[in-house]
Amino acid sequence: MSNECYWVYILLCSNNTYYTGYTNNFTKRYQSHLDGTGKCKYTRSFKPINIAQCWKINGDKALAMQLERTIKKLSRREKENIIANPSLLSEHASTISP
Repeated sequence: MSNECYWVYILLCSNNTYYTGYTNNFTKRYQSHLDGTGKCKYTRSFKPINIAQCWKINGDKALAMQLERTIKKLSRREKENIIANPSLLSEHASTISP
């Protein structure tokens, strides 16, 4: 299913923290974060203020999941760096082992 795509995203939340996730339907997922209707307890407690950054991943769920995990392990400074320079995520992707 190469026509399928995934989104890896970072949200800025009301407590001034970043939440990272991935989905195959970004619009629906973001709305569920705003409404508090999804399974994410974190964004039910700390509502998203805005979308800090997002990346489209074509046809590779495993890569999207790995990138999400990689971003979650970054320091706040590193997250702010890839938010300001989104192309830097590809450098992190190259360090992910299959």
